[in-house]
Amino acid sequence: MSSSGASARRRGITIVTFAYLSAALAAWAVVQLLPASWHPLTVVAIADVVATLVVFGWSVAHDNSSMYDPYWSVAPLLIGPWLALRPEAASAVGLRQLLVLAILFAWGLRLTFNWLRGWQGMRHEDWRYADLRRSTGRLYWLVSLLGLHLMPTAMVLGGCLSLWPALVLGSAPLGWLDGLAVLLGVGAVACETAADRQLHEFRRRRPPPGTILSEGLWGWSRHPNYFGEIILWWSMFAFGLAAAPGTWWPVTGPVAITLLFVFISIPLIERRMRARRSGWDAHCRRVSVLVPWPPRARR
Repeated sequence: MSSSGASARRRGITIVTFAYLSAALAAWAVVQLLPASWHPLTVVAIADVVATLVVFGWSVAHDNSSMYDPYWSVAPLLIGPWLALRPEAASAVGLRQLLVLAILFAWGLRLTFNWLRGWQGMRHEDWRYADLRRSTGRLYWLVSLLGLHLMPTAMVLGGCLSLWPALVLGSAPLGWLDGLAVLLGVGAVACETAADRQLHEFRRRRPPPGTILSEGLWGWSRHPNYFGEIILWWSMFAFGLAAAPGTWWPVTGPVAITLLFVFISIPLIERRMRARRSGWDAHCRRVSVLVPWPPRARR
C-alpha cells in the first residue's frame, strides 16, 4: 500500500472510531434517561436504534454506508456484558455467563478485525452498496437507512435475544445442551477464522481474473464464512435454551439471520460470481452452497 493509501486508511479508521464512540455515548445516555422500570430488552432496543441513527448520520456526512459495517460485530460486545451485569442476573450461572461472553467476544473481535483488515478507508464502500446507490438514485439514503442500517441492527438485536435467558433469566445447572452450545460456538468461530484467513491469502496472491477459490473450506462450501456466522447465533440460542428450558421465543433471532443469509446475502453474491467467473456454474455443481461437505467428483 502506498504512503498516501496508508494515510487515507489511518484517517478513515480515526473517523470510524469517533463515529462509534459517539454512538456508544448516545446509547449510554439513552440507558441513563429511560425509566428504570422498563424491561432491559426494551432499553437495549431503543439504545440500539439510537446508536444506529448516530452511525447513519456519520455515514451520510461522509457519503459512505460502509461505516455501518462493523456495527454487526461491535453492538453485541456492549449488549452482552450490560445484560450480564444487570441485577436480574444475580441467579444466573456464572460459568455459563463466562462461556457465552467468551465465545461472543472471540466472534466479535475476530469479525471486527477482519473488517478492519480489508477496509481501505473512506474511499472504500461495499460493492453491494455501490450497486444499490446506482439503482436507487435519489432514494439511496432512505434505502440505506432502512435496509443497510436499521434492518441489520434489527437482525443482530434478534440474535441477541438469546442472551436474555443465557445471561440473565436462566438459572438451570450446566448440562449437555451447554456442551453442544460450546461446540457450536467454538466451531463457528474456528470456521469463520479459517475461511477468512484462506480468503485473505487467496486475495493476497492476486490470482488471475476469474479464478475461483476452491481450496480449504472453500472447496467444501461456497460460503463457509456465512455458515460459521449462522451457527454462531444458533449456539447463542442453545445457551439460552439450556439456561431456561422451554424458553423458545428467542429462536426468532437465529431463524431470521439464517433466512437473511440464505435468501438475500448468498443469492446476491452468487449472481455477482456467476457474472464475473466463467467457471462458476461448474463450481456450483461440485461444491455445497453453505454447509461444508466433501465436493462432488469432477465429470
